[in-house]
Amino acid sequence: MLTEKMNKALNEQINKEMYSAYLYMAMSAQCTHDGLNGFGNWFMVQYHEEMAHAMKIYDYVNEQGGKVTLENIEKPPEQFGTPLEMFQATLKHEQFVTSSINNLVALAYEEKDYATQIFLQWFVTEQIEEEANDNDMIAKLKLIGNDGNGLFMLDKDLASRTFTQIN
Repeated sequence: MLTEKMNKALNEQINKEMYSAYLYMAMSAQCTHDGLNGFGNWFMVQYHEEMAHAMKIYDYVNEQGGKVTLENIEKPPEQFGTPLEMFQATLKHEQFVTSSINNLVALAYEEKDYATQIFLQWFVTEQIEEEANDNDMIAKLKLIGNDGNGLFMLDKDLASRTFTQIN
């Protein structure tokens, strides 16, 4: 059973995950528009992952007898700059999500909600992976610099990324 405070915080996290999905969809749209279909694919996979994260929390709230309450999703920006700037923004956003997940873990601890603490450990681990992926992409893009051939090769590489459904 979720406390009212925990239920509200988990609902807020659902909204943050859905905003993340919306943000990555907007990034995918810009990349595809700019002819970087591989980058567009990478961000579309991120979109699907974030929606899966939202649904994972949605299902958990329902399983714990809580009530899911959906709020408006903020509009994402329309322009993100270069691929490097885009991934720097992505890292900053994922750091925000990591902070939010950490706050949920702290709240679950305060509320003595051991089930939610255990549930949230998956997200703690996921955020480590998310930030590492972004740092890896930033490092690659810095190495490439203004080399169009390098960007073309990375774009081609990113086209092969696929979404794997989470449990």
